[in-house]
Amino acid sequence: MTNNKKVELLAPAGDMERLETAIKFGANAVFLAGDSFGLRANAKNFDKEELIKAVKLAHDNNVRVHVTMNILPHDDDMTGLVEYLEFLDSIKVDALIISDPGIFSLAKEHTDIDLHISTQASVTNSATVKFWHDMGAKRVILARELSFEEIKEVKKNAPEDMEIECFIHGAMCISYSGRCLLSNYMTGRDANRGDCAQSCRWKYSIQEETRPGEYYPIEEDGKGGTFIMNSKDLCLIDEIDKLIEAGIDSFKIEGRMKTAFYVATVIRSYRQAIDSYYAGTFNDEVAKKYYDEIRKASHRHFTKAFFYNKPDSSAQIYENSSYIRNYDFIGTVLDYDKETKIATIEQRNRFFLGDKIEIFSNSPDFYELEIDNMKNKKGEDIEVANQPKEEIFIKIDLPLEKGDMLRRKIEK
Repeated sequence: MTNNKKVELLAPAGDMERLETAIKFGANAVFLAGDSFGLRANAKNFDKEELIKAVKLAHDNNVRVHVTMNILPHDDDMTGLVEYLEFLDSIKVDALIISDPGIFSLAKEHTDIDLHISTQASVTNSATVKFWHDMGAKRVILARELSFEEIKEVKKNAPEDMEIECFIHGAMCISYSGRCLLSNYMTGRDANRGDCAQSCRWKYSIQEETRPGEYYPIEEDGKGGTFIMNSKDLCLIDEIDKLIEAGIDSFKIEGRMKTAFYVATVIRSYRQAIDSYYAGTFNDEVAKKYYDEIRKASHRHFTKAFFYNKPDSSAQIYENSSYIRNYDFIGTVLDYDKETKIATIEQRNRFFLGDKIEIFSNSPDFYELEIDNMKNKKGEDIEVANQPKEEIFIKIDLPLEKGDMLRRKIEK
C-alpha cells in the first residue's frame, strides 16, 4: 500500500526551548502537555500562557500541535477538565491525545479538535481501530507491541480516513503499552496519572525474608544484582522505507523529558532520512549515516523491539541503566554576523581554545573545525568557556543560523 501524502514526523516538546528546536530541525508536528492530564508530570510542560505562545509559534511555522491528555483518570482527576478542553479549543490546538473513554467523550462534546487515541489505549488490532473510528477518532497511535506485519495489516484494514501513527524511536516500557503499576506499588507515584518513577530501570536483588540484609544476585552480571526490566531503546531509522510504503501516516519520536540537544540530533536525523526516501536516495548507507548521527546524542543501546519478532533477552540491558554519551553539547548559536563572521555562542558545557568541534544545523551534513579564537562579552581573549550559559564570541567563516548547535567528541 502506498500513501500519497508524505509521512508526518512528530517530535516531543517538553518546554519552549525544545519546541523551538523541534521546529528548526524539521518536525511536521509536536506533541506536548499542559499542566494537567498528561503522562509526563515531571516534564516542565506548558502553562496556559505558554500554550498560547507555543501554538502561535508552531502554526507560524506550519507545524501542528498535539496536546497529550492521556492519563487514566480517577474522578478527582477530572476537576477542571471541561474548562481546559474549551481553552484548548479556543487556542486552536490541532489534536488531543487521549486514552480514556471518559475524556474522549467530553472532548468530543466540548471541542472541534481532532482526537487521537493514545498508545496507552493498547490498540493492537483492526477491530479496535474501526471501533475508535466509529466513535469519532481521527487517528490511532498503535501499541508498541506490534510487529511490522501486524502494523501493515492494521493499516490495510483501517477505514480510509483513519490515520495510523506508530512509534519509531525512543524509550521502551517493560509494561504493555506503558500501563504500569510498578511505580505505584514501589513509590506511591502513579505512572498512569503522569508520575512514573522509572522503577523498571532500577537494580534488583533477592532477599530471603528470614535473612534481612543478605542480598542474593539474580544471575545476569554476577555482581550482586541485575537490571532485569531495563529495555534498550527503539530505533527504526533503517526501516522507514518499509513503514512509509505500508502507508503509515505519522512517525512518533518519544522523549518529552529529553534535552534540546537530543531533540535536535534525533529529529534532524529522521528528517534527513525521510527526505532522502522521498528524493529516491534512501539506502543502507544513508540509514547508517543518520544512525551514527543519532548515537551522538545521549542514548541507551538500541533495539528493533517487536518489529520483526517478539523481543528476547538481547533487547534488554542487564548490566546497568546508564546512558551512553559519546559527545558533549557545548553550545548553541544565538546570532551570526555575516559581515564580521562573528558567531555569538551560548555556552552549555565547558570547552577550550584548540578544541576540535562539530557544528550542525538542519542540513544533511555537519561541519568540523578547530576553535582558534574566543572572546568574552568584554572583548577579552579567553582560553576556556566555563561559565554556564555565558555568551562567547568566535569568528567562524562558515555561515551559521540561530539555533545551530556545537558538539565535541568525548575522548575516552
